[in-house]
Amino acid sequence: MTPDADTHLRLGVNIDHIATIRQARGTPYPDLEEAVRLVEAAGADIITLHLREDRRHIQDRDVEVLRERIRTGMNLEMAATPEMQGIALRVRPEACCIVPERREELTTEGGLHVLGGETRLRAFCAPLVEAGIEVSLFVEPEPAHLDAARRIGAPVVELHTGAYANAAPGAARDAELARIRSAAAHGRELGLVINAGHGLDYYNVGPVAAIPVLHELNIGHSIVARAIFSGITAAVRDMRAAMDAARA
Repeated sequence: MTPDADTHLRLGVNIDHIATIRQARGTPYPDLEEAVRLVEAAGADIITLHLREDRRHIQDRDVEVLRERIRTGMNLEMAATPEMQGIALRVRPEACCIVPERREELTTEGGLHVLGGETRLRAFCAPLVEAGIEVSLFVEPEPAHLDAARRIGAPVVELHTGAYANAAPGAARDAELARIRSAAAHGRELGLVINAGHGLDYYNVGPVAAIPVLHELNIGHSIVARAIFSGITAAVRDMRAAMDAARA
């Protein structure tokens, strides 16, 4: 896939926090299979789920079952560990995104430390790429990290948008948006496919979605939060509409 393969900005919907509600009481509901069906029907281009080492939301069985139920494509987020590599090679998702992970964090706190771990990440990613899985590295929006991703051999990067999302509107947020724009342009020049995500919601997604070289946005928490009030179908459609309006 080339960075400019089409003009449609893909929406990856992360369903982790639907599983969080289920795991809070250990119930069989909400049903992730039903969630996937509704999310795909509402316009998602791919389903993202993060199998964390502590299994706080998505479980191994979810990955196995949903691999057979997802019709669009599975994007499996995971840490760069032998256990996760083995799971990915067995399940064979369409895509996987390698993310940093700390057990005490509430959510992913930043991009991978690719500059200090190129040798390890190259060895980790190579079997996944050879298996036909589209491998993405979750990185900070800095040219040096994109250069490293290119050397590692990952064809895709996902730019961490957390600093942008957390910045106060005004000069601080504008500066973070400029970082994302610059990194996206640099990555495209390198021949990488550029995705983005983390902390994006209905109010801040527009300026990021308007960046023409971005291929996909991965969004979860804000969609699940809105779904509490409007339902998951409307929540996904509202995000799809916000992204489309920004691209238009």
